[in-house]
Amino acid sequence: MAVDYLIGPNIENRRLTRSVTGVDYNGEPVVLSVVEERPLTIYLNSQEVVTAMTIGDYPEYLALGFLRNQGMLDPAETVTGIDYDEELEVVVVRTESRTTYEEKVRKKTRTSGCAVGTVFGDMMEGLQGLTLPAAPVRTSWLYALARAINMTPSLYLEAGAVHGTVLCKEDKPLVYMEDVGRHNAVDKIAGWMFLEKASPEDKILYTTGRLTSEMVIKTAMMGIPVLASRSGFTAWGVEIARQVGLTLIGRMRGKRFVCLSGEDRLIRDADPETVPEDEKRHRRKGALID
Repeated sequence: MAVDYLIGPNIENRRLTRSVTGVDYNGEPVVLSVVEERPLTIYLNSQEVVTAMTIGDYPEYLALGFLRNQGMLDPAETVTGIDYDEELEVVVVRTESRTTYEEKVRKKTRTSGCAVGTVFGDMMEGLQGLTLPAAPVRTSWLYALARAINMTPSLYLEAGAVHGTVLCKEDKPLVYMEDVGRHNAVDKIAGWMFLEKASPEDKILYTTGRLTSEMVIKTAMMGIPVLASRSGFTAWGVEIARQVGLTLIGRMRGKRFVCLSGEDRLIRDADPETVPEDEKRHRRKGALID
C-alpha cells in the first residue's frame, strides 16, 4: 500500500545505517544493517542546552521540536535562524528575543524515554489550564492509518532498533519520522509543525512506542488531541491524558485496540469483523531483529 507522505522514511539514505559482520546462532557468518547513532548538541542562541543521541536526519526539526516541547521556545517566538554544522554535529537555533531558560537547564529530570530522554524543570509546566479540543475520532480512520503505516517501508523494517512517529489527518498519514528514541521522532514532528505553521487541532499522532507520560505531555504541548500506538500504556500517561482531554488509544493490532481516555469521542463507524488481521511484515535480508 503506497502512501504519499509529505515526509516519509528514507531507507535509501546510507548515512543512517552501517553494515556490521557477525555470526548467527549456528555460528554462520552474517552481515547486518544496523542503525547509526550520532550525538547532536542543541544550542538556543548562545546557550548549550542538551546533547541528544539521534540517527542524524532532520537535525533542524529535531532541535526546534525539542526546544518547543520542553517549553523553551514559545509558539509565538520568531526564529531568525537555524544553523547546522554536520562536522561538529551541532545545531544552533537563534531567536529574535532573548529567552529565559537558564533555570530549566539547572533542573534536569531523566525520564523513561529510549536514548535517555531529558525533560527540563517541572514536567507538568505548560499543561496547567490546558484543555485539548474534543476532536471526534472515527474507528475507520484508526484502522486505515494502522494498516497504511505498518506496511510502509521504513528504517525499522530495514534495520530495526528505532521508533516511528507519524502525524496524520483523519485517515491520511502525512509526516513519518523515525529515530532511536520515540521522543526524538516526536520532536522532529513538532519541529516540522513549528516551521510549517501546521494546525494541530485536526491531527492524530501515531507512535510505535509506549504511551508514557513523556509522550502524552509532548503530544499535549503540541496541541494534538489524539495519540495512538501499537504499544501499551503507563498509569501516569493515562492520568495526564484524562486531565488534558487527550484521546489515548493503545494496543492497536488488527481489529483490536484499547481506549483509556476520550472514549466518548470515538465514532464506531467500522465493523471490526471486516478488518483483516495484521499481515506479517518481512524485514529485508540482513535486517536486525529487535
